[in-house]
Amino acid sequence: MQRQVRQFTLPSVTVTSRTKDPYLVLISCILSLRTKDKVTHQASQRLFALADNPTKMIQLSLKALTRAIYPVGFYRIKAKTILGVSLRLLDDFAGKVPRTLEQLLSLKGVGRKTANLVLGLGFGIPAICVDTHVHRISNRLGWVKTKTPEETEQALMRLIPKNCWIVLNTIMVAFGQHICVPVSPLCSRCTVKPWCAQRAVARMR
Repeated sequence: MQRQVRQFTLPSVTVTSRTKDPYLVLISCILSLRTKDKVTHQASQRLFALADNPTKMIQLSLKALTRAIYPVGFYRIKAKTILGVSLRLLDDFAGKVPRTLEQLLSLKGVGRKTANLVLGLGFGIPAICVDTHVHRISNRLGWVKTKTPEETEQALMRLIPKNCWIVLNTIMVAFGQHICVPVSPLCSRCTVKPWCAQRAVARMR
């Protein structure tokens, strides 16, 4: 699977993680929710050209921030979330992104998926980020049999070696976007088909 996805474009948050800046990873994660990667990447670049740290971010007007991130999904809500998170970081964490799951989850608008992605890609701390792709593919392959992302996360933590936790999301997102798509997956092109349980696959290509 890892070899197969090398030909595909990396998820936008993974690209942002190359900056080694947890704050940029956090903001990129917020922008990426329910938004296509190309749109997220472009919005991130526009926003980070204006503000690349919490101090600069809160100096932006809500209108300017909203304009910079449009047309990401729920851009008005996300603009308010970004300002709120940035202010909270300055007030309670000396302008730094916290390094624990509990503290990240205390930030309004930050859920478990985003928190784990920040831990992994922002800090290099082993964590499994379960989004819709990871949840779907893990169940489809037969690795887990779960109903919720959190159940999937816990099951994968027991199954996957810890040194593979961080890269798992990047690999599965790319794989889920191009091969193991939600409807009619491209099983004829899948390199892991021989080991796939093909759960809940009604039709394939």
